[in-house]
Amino acid sequence: MDMGDVPAWAALVVSVGAVAVSLKARSDGSRAADAAGKSVIEAKRSADASELAVVEARRSSDAAERSAAVAEETLADQRREAAERRAAEAEANRPRAVLRIEHANKAMWHLTNYGTGPAENIVCVDEVEAMIEDWPIGLSLPPGEVHDFMMVGSMQASIPSVLRVKWDGQDEPVPLRVPPRIG
Repeated sequence: MDMGDVPAWAALVVSVGAVAVSLKARSDGSRAADAAGKSVIEAKRSADASELAVVEARRSSDAAERSAAVAEETLADQRREAAERRAAEAEANRPRAVLRIEHANKAMWHLTNYGTGPAENIVCVDEVEAMIEDWPIGLSLPPGEVHDFMMVGSMQASIPSVLRVKWDGQDEPVPLRVPPRIG
């Protein structure tokens, strides 16, 4: 080739430049392909991590639901226990009749209500032969009140050591101790 062949020289320079650009493009393409491959791998890892996060979120949600259910049951139990406790306290604080028999003198006895509530329709369950008068029907004693009755003992009809009585709200007979006569 001669110096006079300028188009050939120009073609040589252009082809060398084309080779350089081609090599550069090839290396850039290779890097881009590597980067794209890495991006695909990273995208896959990210997708896998997202799936794991979804699974963990579901587990967490299920655990939260179970925890909420247990909390609701516990709250319901606490409310029930509180209601039972309030009912028991109300029952314990409810005014009640507390009856007692005391000897007054000779044949006279007192039935006294020492409680905080009335005793309505008091009935003597026992048949007492020593009682002089029949037990009054519909006998009621407000708190602190006294009912006098008479009993006289004999060989055939001794004074009992206990009288069993019941009243409205007290269905089971309550044994009341009859104290011994004084004088």
